[in-house]
Amino acid sequence: MIWQNTLLEWYHQNGQDYPWRASKDPYRVWLSEIILQQTRVQQGLPYFDRFIENFPTVAALAAADEEWVLKCWQGLGYYSRARNLHHTAKEVVRSYDGVFPKTFEELLHLKGVGDYTASAIASICYDLPHAVVDGNVFRVLTRYFGVATPINTSQGFKEIKALATKLIRGVDPGTFNQALMDFGAHHCTPKKPLCHRCPFQKKCVAYTTQNVANLPVKQGKTKVRDRFFHFVIISGPNQTTVLEQRTEKGIWHKLYQFPLLEFPKNTVPEPKIILDKTTSFATGGDHVALHNPIPIVHKLSHQKLYIYFWTVSVESIQKNKIAIDKINSYPVPIVLENFISEFFNL
Repeated sequence: MIWQNTLLEWYHQNGQDYPWRASKDPYRVWLSEIILQQTRVQQGLPYFDRFIENFPTVAALAAADEEWVLKCWQGLGYYSRARNLHHTAKEVVRSYDGVFPKTFEELLHLKGVGDYTASAIASICYDLPHAVVDGNVFRVLTRYFGVATPINTSQGFKEIKALATKLIRGVDPGTFNQALMDFGAHHCTPKKPLCHRCPFQKKCVAYTTQNVANLPVKQGKTKVRDRFFHFVIISGPNQTTVLEQRTEKGIWHKLYQFPLLEFPKNTVPEPKIILDKTTSFATGGDHVALHNPIPIVHKLSHQKLYIYFWTVSVESIQKNKIAIDKINSYPVPIVLENFISEFFNL
Protein backbone atom coordinates (compact mmCIF):
# COMPACT_ATOMS: atom_id res chain seq x y z
CA MET A 1 0.00 0.00 0.00
CA ILE A 2 3.03 2.31 0.15
CA TRP A 3 2.83 3.13 -3.56
CA GLN A 4 -0.91 3.87 -3.40
CA ASN A 5 -0.58 6.00 -0.27
CA THR A 6 2.21 8.02 -1.87
CA LEU A 7 0.05 8.64 -4.93
CA LEU A 8 -2.98 9.64 -2.84
CA GLU A 9 -0.87 11.99 -0.74
CA TRP A 10 0.37 13.66 -3.93
CA TYR A 11 -3.23 13.91 -5.16
CA HIS A 12 -4.53 15.53 -1.99
CA GLN A 13 -1.89 18.22 -2.39
CA ASN A 14 -1.97 18.63 -6.17
CA GLY A 15 -5.27 17.23 -7.47
CA GLN A 16 -7.26 19.34 -9.92
CA ASP A 17 -10.59 20.90 -8.98
CA TYR A 18 -12.79 20.12 -12.00
CA PRO A 19 -16.54 20.83 -12.04
CA TRP A 20 -17.48 17.19 -12.65
CA ARG A 21 -15.71 16.26 -9.42
CA ALA A 22 -18.06 18.37 -7.31
CA SER A 23 -20.40 15.39 -6.97
CA LYS A 24 -20.69 11.71 -7.87
CA ASP A 25 -23.33 12.41 -10.49
CA PRO A 26 -22.82 9.73 -13.18
CA TYR A 27 -24.27 12.02 -15.86
CA ARG A 28 -21.57 14.64 -15.25
CA VAL A 29 -18.80 12.06 -14.99
CA TRP A 30 -19.94 10.35 -18.20
CA LEU A 31 -20.28 13.69 -20.01
CA SER A 32 -16.80 14.81 -18.93
CA GLU A 33 -15.22 11.51 -19.97
CA ILE A 34 -16.78 11.59 -23.44
CA ILE A 35 -15.77 15.23 -23.97
CA LEU A 36 -12.20 14.61 -22.79
CA GLN A 37 -11.61 11.69 -25.16
CA GLN A 38 -9.02 13.01 -27.67
CA THR A 39 -9.37 16.47 -26.07
CA ARG A 40 -7.20 18.41 -23.63
CA VAL A 41 -8.88 19.41 -20.36
CA GLN A 42 -8.52 23.15 -20.92
CA GLN A 43 -10.15 22.83 -24.33
CA GLY A 44 -12.90 20.57 -23.01
CA LEU A 45 -13.87 22.63 -19.93
CA PRO A 46 -15.97 25.26 -21.76
CA TYR A 47 -17.72 22.50 -23.70
CA PHE A 48 -18.60 20.72 -20.45
CA ASP A 49 -20.03 23.97 -19.08
CA ARG A 50 -21.94 24.54 -22.33
CA PHE A 51 -23.52 21.09 -22.23
CA ILE A 52 -24.49 21.37 -18.57
CA GLU A 53 -26.06 24.77 -19.27
CA ASN A 54 -28.04 23.52 -22.28
CA PHE A 55 -28.64 19.95 -21.10
CA PRO A 56 -28.53 19.92 -17.26
CA THR A 57 -29.76 16.32 -17.07
CA VAL A 58 -29.51 13.20 -19.17
CA ALA A 59 -33.23 13.55 -19.89
CA ALA A 60 -32.69 17.06 -21.26
CA LEU A 61 -29.92 15.79 -23.52
CA ALA A 62 -32.07 12.89 -24.71
CA ALA A 63 -34.91 15.27 -25.61
CA ALA A 64 -32.68 17.66 -27.57
CA ASP A 65 -32.56 17.92 -31.35
CA GLU A 66 -29.48 16.20 -32.79
CA GLU A 67 -28.45 19.27 -34.78
CA TRP A 68 -28.43 21.33 -31.58
CA VAL A 69 -26.26 18.71 -29.88
CA LEU A 70 -23.83 18.79 -32.82
CA LYS A 71 -23.84 22.59 -32.76
CA CYS A 72 -22.92 22.61 -29.06
CA TRP A 73 -20.15 20.12 -29.87
CA GLN A 74 -18.84 22.18 -32.80
CA GLY A 75 -15.07 22.59 -32.65
CA LEU A 76 -14.28 19.49 -30.58
CA GLY A 77 -13.88 17.17 -33.56
CA TYR A 78 -14.49 13.41 -33.60
CA TYR A 79 -18.19 14.13 -34.07
CA SER A 80 -19.13 10.47 -33.66
CA ARG A 81 -18.64 11.13 -29.94
CA ALA A 82 -21.47 13.68 -30.00
CA ARG A 83 -23.77 11.37 -31.93
CA ASN A 84 -23.01 8.50 -29.54
CA LEU A 85 -23.54 10.87 -26.59
CA HIS A 86 -27.02 11.73 -27.84
CA HIS A 87 -27.85 8.09 -28.61
CA THR A 88 -26.75 6.94 -25.16
CA ALA A 89 -28.72 9.66 -23.39
CA LYS A 90 -31.85 8.38 -25.15
CA GLU A 91 -30.96 4.81 -24.19
CA VAL A 92 -30.50 5.71 -20.51
CA VAL A 93 -33.89 7.43 -20.48
CA ARG A 94 -35.64 4.68 -22.45
CA SER A 95 -34.13 1.58 -20.84
CA TYR A 96 -33.02 2.76 -17.38
CA ASP A 97 -35.65 5.38 -16.48
CA GLY A 98 -33.09 8.17 -16.75
CA VAL A 99 -30.68 6.61 -14.21
CA PHE A 100 -27.28 5.36 -15.35
CA PRO A 101 -26.80 1.61 -14.80
CA LYS A 102 -24.84 0.74 -11.68
CA THR A 103 -22.75 -2.19 -12.88
CA PHE A 104 -19.63 -2.15 -15.02
CA GLU A 105 -21.10 -4.73 -17.39
CA GLU A 106 -24.28 -2.72 -18.02
CA LEU A 107 -22.29 0.48 -18.52
CA LEU A 108 -20.22 -1.27 -21.19
CA HIS A 109 -23.38 -1.93 -23.19
CA LEU A 110 -24.00 1.79 -23.65
CA LYS A 111 -22.97 3.12 -27.06
CA GLY A 112 -19.69 5.01 -27.00
CA VAL A 113 -18.80 3.66 -23.55
CA GLY A 114 -15.69 1.49 -23.50
CA ASP A 115 -13.61 -0.04 -20.73
CA TYR A 116 -12.13 3.31 -19.69
CA THR A 117 -15.39 5.27 -19.41
CA ALA A 118 -17.24 2.38 -17.78
CA SER A 119 -14.41 2.03 -15.24
CA ALA A 120 -14.47 5.76 -14.50
CA ILE A 121 -18.23 5.85 -13.86
CA ALA A 122 -18.23 2.58 -11.90
CA SER A 123 -15.36 3.62 -9.64
CA ILE A 124 -16.10 7.33 -9.13
CA CYS A 125 -19.89 7.13 -8.84
CA TYR A 126 -20.49 3.64 -7.45
CA ASP A 127 -17.22 2.87 -5.59
CA LEU A 128 -16.59 -0.26 -7.64
CA PRO A 129 -12.94 -1.46 -7.94
CA HIS A 130 -12.49 -1.00 -11.69
CA ALA A 131 -9.20 0.58 -12.74
CA VAL A 132 -9.14 3.14 -15.54
CA VAL A 133 -6.51 2.84 -18.25
CA ASP A 134 -5.88 5.88 -20.44
CA GLY A 135 -2.79 7.53 -21.87
CA ASN A 136 -1.87 9.02 -18.51
CA VAL A 137 -2.15 5.68 -16.74
CA PHE A 138 -0.15 3.93 -19.47
CA ARG A 139 2.61 6.48 -19.10
CA VAL A 140 2.88 6.36 -15.30
CA LEU A 141 2.77 2.58 -14.96
CA THR A 142 4.99 1.68 -17.93
CA ARG A 143 7.64 4.08 -16.65
CA TYR A 144 7.48 3.09 -13.00
CA PHE A 145 7.38 -0.67 -13.62
CA GLY A 146 9.52 -0.60 -16.77
CA VAL A 147 6.92 -2.21 -19.04
CA ALA A 148 8.18 -2.26 -22.64
CA THR A 149 5.19 -4.00 -24.23
CA PRO A 150 3.68 -1.63 -26.85
CA ILE A 151 0.65 0.05 -25.31
CA ASN A 152 -1.30 0.05 -28.58
CA THR A 153 -1.48 -3.74 -28.59
CA SER A 154 -3.99 -5.97 -26.80
CA GLN A 155 -1.19 -7.50 -24.74
CA GLY A 156 0.03 -4.06 -23.66
CA PHE A 157 -3.45 -3.06 -22.55
CA LYS A 158 -3.92 -6.32 -20.63
CA GLU A 159 -0.62 -5.90 -18.77
CA ILE A 160 -1.33 -2.35 -17.65
CA LYS A 161 -4.97 -3.11 -16.83
CA ALA A 162 -3.80 -5.97 -14.62
CA LEU A 163 -1.25 -3.74 -12.89
CA ALA A 164 -3.78 -0.97 -12.29
CA THR A 165 -6.36 -3.48 -11.03
CA LYS A 166 -3.86 -4.87 -8.54
CA LEU A 167 -2.95 -1.40 -7.29
CA ILE A 168 -6.57 -0.28 -6.82
CA ARG A 169 -7.38 -3.01 -4.32
CA GLY A 170 -7.82 -1.79 -0.77
CA VAL A 171 -8.14 1.93 -1.60
CA ASP A 172 -11.01 4.20 -2.57
CA PRO A 173 -11.29 3.34 -6.29
CA GLY A 174 -12.68 6.65 -7.54
CA THR A 175 -10.06 8.73 -5.76
CA PHE A 176 -7.27 6.37 -6.82
CA ASN A 177 -8.27 6.52 -10.49
CA GLN A 178 -8.50 10.30 -10.48
CA ALA A 179 -5.18 10.56 -8.68
CA LEU A 180 -3.44 8.32 -11.21
CA MET A 181 -4.89 10.25 -14.15
CA ASP A 182 -3.92 13.61 -12.63
CA PHE A 183 -0.41 12.40 -11.85
CA GLY A 184 0.10 11.40 -15.47
CA ALA A 185 -1.46 14.58 -16.82
CA HIS A 186 0.42 17.06 -14.64
CA HIS A 187 3.53 15.37 -13.24
CA CYS A 188 4.57 12.32 -15.26
CA THR A 189 3.94 14.17 -18.53
CA PRO A 190 4.84 12.99 -22.06
CA LYS A 191 7.58 15.59 -22.39
CA LYS A 192 9.62 17.15 -19.61
CA PRO A 193 8.17 15.06 -16.75
CA LEU A 194 8.98 16.38 -13.28
CA CYS A 195 11.35 13.54 -12.42
CA HIS A 196 13.58 15.80 -10.30
CA ARG A 197 10.79 16.08 -7.69
CA CYS A 198 8.88 12.88 -8.25
CA PRO A 199 7.82 10.96 -5.11
CA PHE A 200 8.45 7.69 -6.99
CA GLN A 201 11.87 8.64 -8.30
CA LYS A 202 14.02 6.15 -6.34
CA LYS A 203 12.13 3.06 -7.49
CA CYS A 204 11.00 4.18 -10.95
CA VAL A 205 12.53 1.78 -13.47
CA ALA A 206 12.45 4.30 -16.32
CA TYR A 207 14.20 6.95 -14.23
CA THR A 208 16.83 4.72 -12.67
CA THR A 209 17.70 3.23 -16.08
CA GLN A 210 17.56 6.63 -17.84
CA ASN A 211 14.79 5.36 -20.09
CA VAL A 212 12.01 7.85 -19.35
CA ALA A 213 11.90 9.29 -22.90
CA ASN A 214 11.48 5.80 -24.39
CA LEU A 215 8.42 4.76 -22.39
CA PRO A 216 5.67 4.02 -23.06
CA VAL A 217 6.36 2.13 -26.30
CA LYS A 218 4.01 2.37 -29.28
CA GLN A 219 4.01 -0.08 -32.17
CA GLY A 220 4.10 1.62 -35.57
CA LYS A 221 2.23 4.75 -36.60
CA THR A 222 -0.86 5.27 -38.70
CA LYS A 223 -0.05 6.84 -42.04
CA VAL A 224 -1.51 10.30 -42.53
CA ARG A 225 -3.66 10.64 -45.65
CA ASP A 226 -3.62 13.85 -47.72
CA ARG A 227 -6.96 15.07 -49.08
CA PHE A 228 -7.70 18.06 -51.32
CA PHE A 229 -11.02 19.85 -50.77
CA HIS A 230 -12.52 22.60 -52.92
CA PHE A 231 -15.58 24.25 -51.34
CA VAL A 232 -17.91 26.34 -53.50
CA ILE A 233 -19.42 29.42 -51.86
CA ILE A 234 -22.59 30.17 -53.83
CA SER A 235 -23.89 33.74 -53.48
CA GLY A 236 -27.56 34.12 -54.39
CA PRO A 237 -30.07 36.98 -54.34
CA ASN A 238 -31.17 38.53 -51.04
CA GLN A 239 -28.11 37.42 -49.07
CA THR A 240 -28.55 33.70 -49.56
CA THR A 241 -26.11 30.83 -49.98
CA VAL A 242 -26.04 27.02 -50.04
CA LEU A 243 -25.20 24.45 -47.36
CA GLU A 244 -25.48 20.70 -47.71
CA GLN A 245 -25.37 18.04 -45.02
CA ARG A 246 -22.68 15.38 -45.12
CA THR A 247 -24.39 11.99 -45.16
CA GLU A 248 -21.52 9.64 -45.93
CA LYS A 249 -19.64 7.98 -43.08
CA GLY A 250 -16.26 9.37 -42.14
CA ILE A 251 -15.18 12.81 -41.03
CA TRP A 252 -17.85 15.42 -40.25
CA HIS A 253 -20.76 12.97 -40.57
CA LYS A 254 -24.10 14.87 -40.40
CA LEU A 255 -22.39 18.27 -40.22
CA TYR A 256 -23.08 20.95 -42.83
CA GLN A 257 -20.71 22.27 -45.45
CA PHE A 258 -20.60 24.29 -48.64
CA PRO A 259 -20.86 22.22 -51.85
CA LEU A 260 -17.65 20.23 -52.09
CA LEU A 261 -15.41 18.90 -54.81
CA GLU A 262 -12.57 16.57 -53.81
CA PHE A 263 -9.60 15.81 -56.05
CA PRO A 264 -6.94 13.10 -55.69
CA LYS A 265 -4.10 15.58 -56.21
CA ASN A 266 -3.30 19.13 -55.20
CA THR A 267 -4.54 20.68 -58.42
CA VAL A 268 -6.48 23.85 -59.27
CA PRO A 269 -9.50 22.88 -61.40
CA GLU A 270 -10.81 24.88 -64.34
CA PRO A 271 -13.60 27.37 -63.46
CA LYS A 272 -15.98 25.33 -65.65
CA ILE A 273 -15.73 22.43 -63.18
CA ILE A 274 -16.73 24.76 -60.35
CA LEU A 275 -19.67 26.04 -62.41
CA ASP A 276 -20.76 22.49 -63.19
CA LYS A 277 -20.92 21.79 -59.44
CA THR A 278 -22.91 24.98 -58.93
CA THR A 279 -25.61 23.91 -61.40
CA SER A 280 -26.66 21.16 -58.98
CA PHE A 281 -27.96 23.90 -56.68
CA ALA A 282 -28.49 27.09 -58.67
CA THR A 283 -28.87 28.68 -62.10
CA GLY A 284 -27.24 31.64 -63.78
CA GLY A 285 -23.81 31.11 -62.28
CA ASP A 286 -20.94 33.42 -63.24
CA HIS A 287 -18.03 35.37 -61.71
CA VAL A 288 -16.13 32.30 -60.57
CA ALA A 289 -13.14 33.20 -58.39
CA LEU A 290 -10.62 31.30 -56.30
CA HIS A 291 -10.72 32.89 -52.86
CA ASN A 292 -7.44 31.50 -51.50
CA PRO A 293 -4.74 30.44 -54.01
CA ILE A 294 -2.76 29.01 -51.07
CA PRO A 295 -4.71 26.20 -49.38
CA ILE A 296 -5.72 26.24 -45.75
CA VAL A 297 -4.16 23.19 -44.10
CA HIS A 298 -6.39 21.47 -41.54
CA LYS A 299 -4.88 18.54 -39.63
CA LEU A 300 -6.97 15.69 -38.28
CA SER A 301 -5.70 12.60 -36.47
CA HIS A 302 -5.03 10.54 -39.60
CA GLN A 303 -5.76 13.03 -42.35
CA LYS A 304 -4.36 16.31 -43.57
CA LEU A 305 -6.84 18.44 -45.49
CA TYR A 306 -5.77 21.04 -48.05
CA ILE A 307 -8.75 23.36 -48.41
CA TYR A 308 -9.60 25.85 -51.14
CA PHE A 309 -12.64 28.12 -51.29
CA TRP A 310 -14.25 29.27 -54.52
CA THR A 311 -16.92 31.95 -54.90
CA VAL A 312 -19.69 31.95 -57.49
CA SER A 313 -22.51 34.47 -58.02
CA VAL A 314 -25.83 33.06 -59.22
CA GLU A 315 -29.19 34.43 -60.32
CA SER A 316 -31.31 31.91 -58.44
CA ILE A 317 -30.86 29.09 -55.88
CA GLN A 318 -33.17 26.09 -56.20
CA LYS A 319 -31.71 23.63 -53.70
CA ASN A 320 -30.36 23.80 -50.12
CA LYS A 321 -30.85 27.57 -49.93
CA ILE A 322 -30.29 29.28 -46.60
CA ALA A 323 -30.16 32.90 -45.45
CA ILE A 324 -26.63 34.01 -44.67
CA ASP A 325 -27.74 35.58 -41.41
CA LYS A 326 -28.96 32.11 -40.30
CA ILE A 327 -25.78 30.25 -41.22
CA ASN A 328 -24.45 30.18 -37.66
CA SER A 329 -27.38 28.04 -36.55
CA TYR A 330 -26.03 25.09 -38.54
CA PRO A 331 -23.38 22.74 -37.09
CA VAL A 332 -20.28 22.92 -39.29
CA PRO A 333 -16.65 21.75 -38.99
CA ILE A 334 -14.42 24.19 -37.11
CA VAL A 335 -12.41 25.04 -40.23
CA LEU A 336 -15.63 26.17 -41.93
CA GLU A 337 -16.79 28.03 -38.84
CA ASN A 338 -13.59 30.07 -38.95
CA PHE A 339 -14.01 30.76 -42.65
CA ILE A 340 -17.66 31.77 -42.25
CA SER A 341 -16.81 34.18 -39.44
CA GLU A 342 -14.19 35.93 -41.55
CA PHE A 343 -15.81 35.76 -45.00
CA PHE A 344 -19.32 36.80 -44.00
CA ASN A 345 -18.15 39.03 -41.14
CA LEU A 346 -20.41 37.22 -38.66
